[in-house]
Amino acid sequence: MPPDDPHSAPRGVSTMPGDEPGCSVRPADASDIAVLARHRAAMFRDMGQLPSKQEEILERATASYLREALPRGEYLAWVAEPLQETRSIIGGAGVQLRPILPRPRPGSDELELGPEAIVLNVYVDPAWRRRGVAEALMRAALDALAERGIRRVVLHASADGRRLYERLGFVPTNEMRLSPR
Repeated sequence: MPPDDPHSAPRGVSTMPGDEPGCSVRPADASDIAVLARHRAAMFRDMGQLPSKQEEILERATASYLREALPRGEYLAWVAEPLQETRSIIGGAGVQLRPILPRPRPGSDELELGPEAIVLNVYVDPAWRRRGVAEALMRAALDALAERGIRRVVLHASADGRRLYERLGFVPTNEMRLSPR
């Protein structure tokens, strides 16, 4: 494709025909922790799972966790910024790495040895939704995991995110959760 074709965007950049230019995605660092924590609270709020009186509490607890987990490499994160502005974060995504017991790899003679990556906190500011930002974030995360040789990747999909995750190759599993009585 010619270089000026909007469909030939460089890796990590999303452009959609008829929309504003897309975004760039970069790994998050310690300076992004407050935004990542705010996004986590907003994500739960938008899904109707977090009362407004708990937003600040969740933000503080998340920031505290990230200050420890990011430097240790237990949590990896990416942020999206509009192409026209830097340091204006419009979305983010994270991956928590966790050890797993060895297990058979379905459809293979190999074993899965871990770690397992659980995708968390995929959030895009409402004004930027449906423009490919979440997909750019997810592709950056999946590329980074592939580079690390991490093949077991799981997530819990919201109703709004399910189509994107299916398009990226995620499939429903048999996972269940214990419900408190």
